[in-house]
Amino acid sequence: MRLGPMLLAPGGSLAMTTPHLIYFSDPMCSWCYGFSPVVDDIRRTFGRALPIRVVMGGLRPGTETPMTEEAKLEIANHWVHVHEATGLPFDGTGMSAPGFVYDTDPAARAVVVARRDGEEMAAAFLQRAQEAFYAEGRDVTTEAVLGDLAEELGIDRAGFLEAWSSDEAKQETWRDYAISQRAGVTGFPTLVAGPNAEGVYGVVTRGFAPGEQVVPILKEWLERIAA
Repeated sequence: MRLGPMLLAPGGSLAMTTPHLIYFSDPMCSWCYGFSPVVDDIRRTFGRALPIRVVMGGLRPGTETPMTEEAKLEIANHWVHVHEATGLPFDGTGMSAPGFVYDTDPAARAVVVARRDGEEMAAAFLQRAQEAFYAEGRDVTTEAVLGDLAEELGIDRAGFLEAWSSDEAKQETWRDYAISQRAGVTGFPTLVAGPNAEGVYGVVTRGFAPGEQVVPILKEWLERIAA
């Protein structure tokens, strides 16, 4: 299976000339949580020879309306499908509180701030936030929980939260959303690989795909580039 073409011309901090992956994701996207073991498979297989750039897609940023009980049940039903496909655990406590607002921006912004310590830290924070929300039932829309997660990963809590609450971090996060939109990403997870000799990027997967499908695609792609 070959990578499908994608109109993507990353610039600025996304610009890289060597083969790499761009992972459009969201810490409060259940299928992205389901995709986290696949990201682990990729890292185990290719290591730092195939870097992964994490870009926040913007699932529901800026949401202000509290969830209804019906909406919570609908979301929980999606989680059942993810669990059936991946076997990953789910705990709905994180969104069970009355008045819970499913605003994905705070957690996405936390990943963007963590990314300032490198792409590996960004990926680690993304996965940790997913585990906290989905498996541990923690509310990752809150400053306190995000600060706890940063501290767990060895990031200075006070400095992290100061950066997280800044206008600069908010703007940086919304720039990620804009990159995602310009790239034509309409769902998460989306994994893109590139560039090839012509500078073209290709879609590895739009939506969830298991590691046994994704890893061989990447191996074939790298072999073609080497040839």
